[in-house]
Amino acid sequence: MIVTATTGAFFPVANYSPEFRESASGKLGGSIDAPRVDNYKKCSICSLQIKANSQASPHVNGSNVCLKHDHRLNIDPFGQGKLMQDGFVFRQSFSIRSYEIGADRAASIETMMNLLQETSLNHAKSVGLMGDGFGSTPEMSKRNLIWVVAKMQVLVDRYPTWGDVVQIDTWIAASGKNGMRRDWLVRDSNTRDILMRASSLWVMMNEETRKLSKIPGQVKTEIEVNFVDLPRVLDWDSKKLPKLDEITADYTRTGLTPKWSDLDVNQHVNNVKYIGWILESAPMQELEGYELVRMTLEYRRECRRDSVLQSLTSVLQNAVGNLANSSNVECQHLLRLESGEDVVKGWTEWRPRFANREQ
Repeated sequence: MIVTATTGAFFPVANYSPEFRESASGKLGGSIDAPRVDNYKKCSICSLQIKANSQASPHVNGSNVCLKHDHRLNIDPFGQGKLMQDGFVFRQSFSIRSYEIGADRAASIETMMNLLQETSLNHAKSVGLMGDGFGSTPEMSKRNLIWVVAKMQVLVDRYPTWGDVVQIDTWIAASGKNGMRRDWLVRDSNTRDILMRASSLWVMMNEETRKLSKIPGQVKTEIEVNFVDLPRVLDWDSKKLPKLDEITADYTRTGLTPKWSDLDVNQHVNNVKYIGWILESAPMQELEGYELVRMTLEYRRECRRDSVLQSLTSVLQNAVGNLANSSNVECQHLLRLESGEDVVKGWTEWRPRFANREQ
């Protein structure tokens, strides 16, 4: 079973695939021109092209507006966000608060993931897909269906600092017959630099039976008009990880239990909390000179209020603590119930802190 999440929501990269370079650069503000396609819609301001789902119909904000340029009339700083690209892309800005930064004076990964979650919910609300459930559509609520996250991948180029304003664009797309993909693109509102990219896969689960469900036709009708034909901002990592258990793990943390504040409105642990638990067993004293830049999470099972968990970490490339060695460090993670069932499997990559900053 896959862990529940009540949100409709879960870095620049040097080695993008050629397909992504060609298709995304013109659509998401990159530097490489995308090939022209006849049925792409043009931004009314700069004529940048974007292709929408053939079944989707324009439904908000009048003129088509692209992501490439600032277009001051369409910015909504500190508000509830705006629908862009004929309503297929949702944009919202946030200011990084003092209580959202860590000892390194930068926003934490949990802060960034919470912002992605907030943007996703506001997106769902803005297009009328919020039913009685938190993050569920009206037809989903009638059938006791909720979205659950199956996989999340994140790539960070730079973490924002206190006072920075970040602009987050998010959109949804079909993923197979019974899945939905949600992507995010995070920029510095001032410099327009890309700070972070994230892609996630979501499936449906019956809240009463706790079993995965096919997407009913009525629900598909509700959501598919909001699907956009944009490429995934990140290619899925197909890395095969060795088995991790208490014998092969380098670091283990036991006795982890949810607090009341960790629960969502459905009395389940919020998916962002799992990230903090995963890092509980990371060797932070040794990783003090590193920062998390890439993360892949596979959610296997839900976690409830009375769960007791173990966090296990194995260092795959042991250059930790040797700042003279500028290579990145990879870690494998496992969050599991004390009874032995896997909750989340993960992989992280860490780079020497400030390695990518301008001197």
